[in-house]
Amino acid sequence: MDIVVCIKQVPETNDIGWDAKTGTLIREGAGSILNRNDKNALEAALQLREQHGGLITALSMGPAQADEALREALSMGIDQAILLCDRVFAGADTLSTAYALSLAINKIMRFDLILCGKETSDGMTAQVAPQIAEFLNLPQLTGATEIAIENKSVRIKQRLEYGFRIVEAFFPAVITVERGINQPRIPPMDSIMEAYRDKEVQVWGADDLGGDAERFGLKGSPTQSRNIYTKQVRKGKVTILEGEPDEVAGELIQTLKLKGLL
Repeated sequence: MDIVVCIKQVPETNDIGWDAKTGTLIREGAGSILNRNDKNALEAALQLREQHGGLITALSMGPAQADEALREALSMGIDQAILLCDRVFAGADTLSTAYALSLAINKIMRFDLILCGKETSDGMTAQVAPQIAEFLNLPQLTGATEIAIENKSVRIKQRLEYGFRIVEAFFPAVITVERGINQPRIPPMDSIMEAYRDKEVQVWGADDLGGDAERFGLKGSPTQSRNIYTKQVRKGKVTILEGEPDEVAGELIQTLKLKGLL
């Protein structure tokens, strides 16, 4: 069973710049990490390989520094890694990103499952994986807390507000995983050294993918960011109400009414 895991390198902090001319983030010099939810997707793929065999490919799109996220995936035990890196991809929204990733997945050709983290910490849209499924015309199973394979089908468990739901689909399929599905493994030092010293990260550009150049990057993005800013939190006065519960509740209600909040 062959698996493609889509991962992303995200800013480690909110302290990143903005290029008003190009409408893109300035990531150079900013600390970056492998998106935490994507680690769960990698771990899920590794566990499935341990049970059923097969090949795991980690796929990412980003600047050259995203190579580090893919090498972290290799250190965890992923078989091969591919980075989509081209200035043409800059400024891509979720739709343009999913378009490029879907072209790359078609180029990979051999896959039974595509695993993704539920969302990324820098966007939190949870849109890329479903859009990949639409581009590839594949069933999508989202929010997996458990994954089971039987013959040529996959079954997941989704957590609902008042219980859970079991969803099943035939291969190939796209699955997004929740943070609580597993505890990602910590690679040993020799695996980390091997990932940086001996493993290769393939780099594909727009020409390698083919497709419509007008659908890459900013040109292919129907949603575009105009600016970014850090929200300023104002520190207000804190009042601690003391007394019996009924008295405190009554005083709180009166205070909220005076402030026009009730």
